[in-house]
This record gives sequence, structure tokens and C-alpha cells, in this order.
Amino acid sequence: MSENDWKSRLGVVFSTDPDFRYDTTSAAGKETLPAGMQDLRVWLDRRKGNKKATLVKGFRGSDGDLRDLAALLKSRCGVGGSAKDGEIIIQGDFRDRVVEILQKEGYKVKKAGG
Repeated sequence: MSENDWKSRLGVVFSTDPDFRYDTTSAAGKETLPAGMQDLRVWLDRRKGNKKATLVKGFRGSDGDLRDLAALLKSRCGVGGSAKDGEIIIQGDFRDRVVEILQKEGYKVKKAGG
């Protein structure tokens, strides 16, 4: 890393200590819990245009693992979706199928919402 790499110091505030060195290596991603320790909730939500979407909330881990799980669910359901902010959105009403897939993968899953 070069000395003038300003993007690596975006969250740093001014320091009066002349020997201060900002350490960017300790900002590693979150460690993903094993599937058996995850406690996921599956919701049915109505999105823009009164369209249904299946939400999976409660995932604790890295963004890469969240995207991998979302890709698995999207491919097994045969639909599109997205993964961001610790939440997976699957297009359509696939609550039962998503719960079944996650249980086969070893996750603790419950249906939530009405």
C-alpha cells in the first residue's frame, strides 16, 4: 500500500499524535457462523407494485457467504433476487421452498410474519 492511498483511510479522523499509524489490516470481514448456529427467519413481504418477495433475515457472517447462500436459493427456486445488508431477497412467494432448502443445508430456520 502506498503512503498516499487515501481510499484506505476514508474512516480515519484527525489525530494529534505524530506517531499515529492507521492500521487497515485489522478491518477484516466478519467471521461466518456455522450453519447449525445460524438462526434464520423467513418472511413474506409485499414490494413495489404489490409484488411478493421472500426475505431471509438473521444471517451472521461475511458478505461473500451471504451472496453464496443467496445464489444457492435463487438457483434452486429458479428466480432472481439479491443479497445485501445481511438480508436475502428472493422474488416471489417461495417461503416453504426456502425453508426446506435451508433446513437441508443445516440451518435453523423458522417462518416469521403473518
